Amino acid sequence: MAITWFLFLSFVTSTLLITSHHSAAEDDRKVYIVYMGDTPKGDDVSVSSLHKNILQQVVGSDMAPRCLVHSYKRSINGFVARLTEEEAQEMSGVDGVVSVFQNQKHKMHTTRSWDFIGFSQKAKRSRVESDIIIGIFDIGIWPESDSFDDKGFGPPPAKWKGTCHASNFTCNNKIIGAKYYRLDGNFSSNDIISPRDTSGHGTHTASIAAGGVVHKASLFGLASGTARGGVPSARLAVYKVCWMDDTCHDADVLAAFDDAIADGVDILSLSIGYPADDYFRNSIAIGAFHAVRKGILTSVAAGNAGPYLETVVNFAPWTLSVAASTIDREFSSKVQLGSGQIYEGISVNTFDLKNGTFPIIFGGDAPNRTAGFQGSSSRRCLPDSLDTSLVKGKIVLCDGIATVRESLTPAAVALYAGAAGVILQGRRRVAGDDIPDVPSPLPASYLSMEDGSKVYTYINSTRNPIASISRSEQRTKRLAPYVAGFSSRGPNPFNPNILKPDLTAPGSETLSAWPPTAPVSFVQGDDRVAAYNIISGTSMSCPHASGAAAYVKSFNPTWSPAAIKSALMTTATTMSPDLNPEAEFAYGAGQINPAKAAYPGLVYDVDEIEYLYFLCEQGYSNKIVKIIAGGNSSCPTKKGIDGTAYDLNYPAFVLSASPSESINHIFHRTVTNVGSPTSTYKAKVIAPKGLKITVNPSVLTFKSLGEKLSYAVTVQGIIDHKFMISASLVWDDGTFQVRSPIVVYVPS
Repeated sequence: MAITWFLFLSFVTSTLLITSHHSAAEDDRKVYIVYMGDTPKGDDVSVSSLHKNILQQVVGSDMAPRCLVHSYKRSINGFVARLTEEEAQEMSGVDGVVSVFQNQKHKMHTTRSWDFIGFSQKAKRSRVESDIIIGIFDIGIWPESDSFDDKGFGPPPAKWKGTCHASNFTCNNKIIGAKYYRLDGNFSSNDIISPRDTSGHGTHTASIAAGGVVHKASLFGLASGTARGGVPSARLAVYKVCWMDDTCHDADVLAAFDDAIADGVDILSLSIGYPADDYFRNSIAIGAFHAVRKGILTSVAAGNAGPYLETVVNFAPWTLSVAASTIDREFSSKVQLGSGQIYEGISVNTFDLKNGTFPIIFGGDAPNRTAGFQGSSSRRCLPDSLDTSLVKGKIVLCDGIATVRESLTPAAVALYAGAAGVILQGRRRVAGDDIPDVPSPLPASYLSMEDGSKVYTYINSTRNPIASISRSEQRTKRLAPYVAGFSSRGPNPFNPNILKPDLTAPGSETLSAWPPTAPVSFVQGDDRVAAYNIISGTSMSCPHASGAAAYVKSFNPTWSPAAIKSALMTTATTMSPDLNPEAEFAYGAGQINPAKAAYPGLVYDVDEIEYLYFLCEQGYSNKIVKIIAGGNSSCPTKKGIDGTAYDLNYPAFVLSASPSESINHIFHRTVTNVGSPTSTYKAKVIAPKGLKITVNPSVLTFKSLGEKLSYAVTVQGIIDHKFMISASLVWDDGTFQVRSPIVVYVPS
């Protein structure tokens, strides 16, 4: 469970199938999802019969009942079946089938964070906040946490249609629904077969989004303060789709979407994901598409594969993809040597050695030769590489840690080898690489390579080297906010002209609720029990954005998902490219500002028809679009404006270009007035040298709320010896400033 909070996806099973069409061994069958678009009109029985009939066409009537795993029939049309590869290919050609894809595994990708982004506990609240329901897709929840106390809550909103799987679990008026999904039935011995959380990840994310106000929360005194979610009065509906094998299967994720949409949630929050090459071969993109058609915004984690480009994993334009940024808080832990020298590293270290000293040894001098390891492995403290007899009761210096994401493994190795503490060296002194993810399972400090080298020199300079590691102290991170090094970057790997990630939110060293049964450090053998824990990841930034979206909806309950997303993006706080050279591909439109987002002035709205036109321009056929959307939906006979691809009404402008070639591109957008009934907005463009940007018209005059006005942005120039150029457009009426980033870049 060392990296349980990252992103997650995939699911595979097998059974024996012998039919008139195919003869296959049991191991040849795997779990596939057969996606069929919009739900057909009719009762559940007729939908299930439709699925069985389609399955019979491919595997035969005798095998169909044994091959059918699950039918989606509440909000999504499709089913899960055990098929051979040949049967899956044949199934993809059956009339009415949009896609057939193997059940993949997704990975799972607070006191100070809300205050840091200017969203204080005293922020204005809507009277209907308690009617907002946030659906959490994760590894469950710990209902007894103080963050989910329902004192003062009335009964669930009348719109709620969900249920509570009550096995070893009790819902209340805060957690109004809870379900669990494992369609393949492959539970491990560590799983609790109920919506209850066993790893901590789900409890943590849920309390960030909508946890109640809890005073004097801390992790053994660290990060002490008031813990709260973005919308403390909102309700929670929990959908457990992830399990202790660190995976969340597509079939289960889609089943949860099928239920959540019908249950009546308002916002969905998914701190999970995996790369995909097609919108409709990905359970999250499919589920979020059907959710947006019902007025539900899906907030998703961008991923934890940064700082490399094109690593963002959730990139459908109808989702809100969230990067992770820092707050102005970090934790330092000092190393004092027997020589008197003191070096300051970073670590979430709750252990107090009370200045006690211990012998210190370099990991490279303690290889586990019995198991075949050499110093080249033990110096990095790789699993099983340390000789217990040499390191027991000592502090171990581990070499060559490239990033903080790798630091937990040597700490766990040192713990299992009986070490008294661990010093990690190799931290780069750059923004984005100084964020410890989780508490260490033993006294620890993470030093720079320079300081680590001095510790190594000391070890070799004396016969009996000793050292001590201090308990962590909180200090101010003066450069914050910037995007964390682990946070996945754009550009969008599937559609280069759609900005991803959309924005960023706090995702580093976030204190939030934690179950008493889960190891604080995710390391088995760490027996500390805590009600609140500090961890990092886009898993933490995603529920910040989910809570912010719920806050915006509480003031604007009739707004579409696209309008809420637009409000969050156009009011986001701008960030510095000096700290993140990937600029918008790191932080999107900027850092969320919930208080401003509730009153954005203008919004870029997108309805279902526009998304369908977008899909048509992406190459999806008229037949597929009809199946996905149902009814009389179809691709327009006219192509996009001026022969270009259809301009999706996105609150950002992104253009991929060739190096040293002249750029001349026109974007078309429409804004809706949600600010003052009568107002005049003027366009303000900020552009670097070499890029000419014009807006026509440059003045928009509104006469009523809800009025829509259109404009065009022309981008001209040349990208010369640069990867990307950033600019921005701000519509300003003196009260509201509506900002959209403009990005021109050269694909790699």
